[in-house]
Amino acid sequence: MIHATALVDPAATIGANVSIGAYSIVGPDVEIGAGTEIGPHVVIEGTTRIGADNRIFQFASLGAAPQDKKFHGEASELVIGDRNVIREFVTFNRGTADGGGATRIGDDNWIMAYVHIAHDCRIGNHVVFANNATLAGHVEVGDWVTLGGFTGIHQFCKVGAHAFTGMGSLINADVPPFVMVAGSYAKPRGINSEGLKRRGFDSERISAIKRAYRTVYVARTPLAEAREKLVEQAKESSDVAALLDFIERSERSLVR
Repeated sequence: MIHATALVDPAATIGANVSIGAYSIVGPDVEIGAGTEIGPHVVIEGTTRIGADNRIFQFASLGAAPQDKKFHGEASELVIGDRNVIREFVTFNRGTADGGGATRIGDDNWIMAYVHIAHDCRIGNHVVFANNATLAGHVEVGDWVTLGGFTGIHQFCKVGAHAFTGMGSLINADVPPFVMVAGSYAKPRGINSEGLKRRGFDSERISAIKRAYRTVYVARTPLAEAREKLVEQAKESSDVAALLDFIERSERSLVR
């Protein structure tokens, strides 16, 4: 199942039922899990661990050295989970020593063409990144996030679970869970109600999230005052508690 023209280093670890297409290159420190399909002209290098049942399309580049001038060949890795779809011309870089040494991609993600995920990023599960979404270094993206096409995210920003970005959004601050943002620079546009409904959130949960959104964004109160109100709301909603926890951990301030 490895094409005759593929260059697979003998030291690479290749799982059962892996297929590797024509002219692809797999380096010596690469591990590929069972059932993964790799198309033609894919380059996988560096210390890269790929889980099971992924589908990687042609011309992807995975595990290249980080685009960081402070990087001088220190040990670092790229870790990709299971059942991801990684489309054409995607680039994932390894981590850096300053950022914990690893770039991590979770499970069941849908990564469209020309997406770039830079060094030390942390990506959750079930995300959708549309074409040309670009993440700078050290970005964190939670589960079930959708990034619209041509979204650009500044280094060290965090995007909370179930958030949604419109096409062409430029993000230079943290996006809380459940929130939709759009624009350049991105501004809040409500909550991701449709996405939450598709994932089984009932009307009571969505109402609690909407109330929290109004507290943070519509009431136009200082963030410290909004936090105090969220503390009370969080007592009755685990979703609001998650939102509050995200706000407490934010280091770059919120998109607001």
